[in-house]
Amino acid sequence: MAGIKFEIIEQVAVLSESPKGWQKEVNLISWNDREPKYDIRDWSPDHEKMGKGVTLTAEEWQALKAFVKD
Repeated sequence: MAGIKFEIIEQVAVLSESPKGWQKEVNLISWNDREPKYDIRDWSPDHEKMGKGVTLTAEEWQALKAFVKD
């Protein structure tokens, strides 16, 4: 994405992979040098391109994990 700086701090999980090699991933990402957040989205194999996704704070991530466990 043009003009958006990101750094993948931690690769948490790969949820799925498409036939073209794109992967739906959960990562901890710092967007534009800000505090890292959990992120779920599709990534190209080289992590140069990305699809739309959802970004969650640490608190939201913990709430989602607790909900999924139940």
